[in-house]
Amino acid sequence: MIVSYAGHSPAIDTDAWVAPDTTVCGDVVIGAGSRVMHGARLVAEAGGSIRIGRDCIVLENAVIRATASHPCTMGNHCLVGPNSHVVGAEIGDEVFIATGAAVFHGAHVGHGSEVRINGIVHLRTRLEPGTVVPIGWIAVGDPAQILPPDQHEAIWSRQKPLDFPGFVYGVDRGSPDIMRKITANLSVALGVHRTESA
Repeated sequence: MIVSYAGHSPAIDTDAWVAPDTTVCGDVVIGAGSRVMHGARLVAEAGGSIRIGRDCIVLENAVIRATASHPCTMGNHCLVGPNSHVVGAEIGDEVFIATGAAVFHGAHVGHGSEVRINGIVHLRTRLEPGTVVPIGWIAVGDPAQILPPDQHEAIWSRQKPLDFPGFVYGVDRGSPDIMRKITANLSVALGVHRTESA
C-alpha cells in the first residue's frame, strides 16, 4: 500500500519493486534496483523522511521508520533482514542488518558493517566502518562499545546518558507520569493518520 501522508507521497524508482502488501507511507524515496518484500513497513511520520539507496533489499516484515527529529537514510547495496527494525538512523553503504536486529534513533552504522541476528545498535551510537555486532550483542555509545547481553549494568551505564526519553520523545526521564506524557504526545502527533487516506 502506497500512502500519502502530511502532503508527501512516496517516490519509488521505476526499477525498484515493492510487494503489494508492503506499506510505504509519507516522504519515502526508494532507489533503483531496490526490493521491498512482503509485509515490510516503511513509514515516515510528519516531517520525517526515509531515503533508501540503490540495490537495497528490505526483507519480510522489516520496519523502517522516521520522525521529524530523526530522518532515516540507507546507502546503496544494503540488506535489512526479516523482522528487523531501523528507526531514525543513518546506514552507510553495503551494510547487513540481520533478522531481528534493531537500530535506533540517531545511530550511525558505517560502511560495510554487520549487525547480526538479534543485534542491537542503541540510539546515538556510532559504528565505525566494518564493525560487526555479534549475534544478540548490543552496541552502545560514541564510540561504540559492543557488549554481550548479560552485561546489563555496563550497557546501562553507557545507555542512560544517551537519554532515550529526552532524545526521542522530548520528555525528561525524571518526569512523574512519564509514560502518560509520552503516549499523550504521540497520540496527538499520530492523530493526523485519522484524516489521511491512501
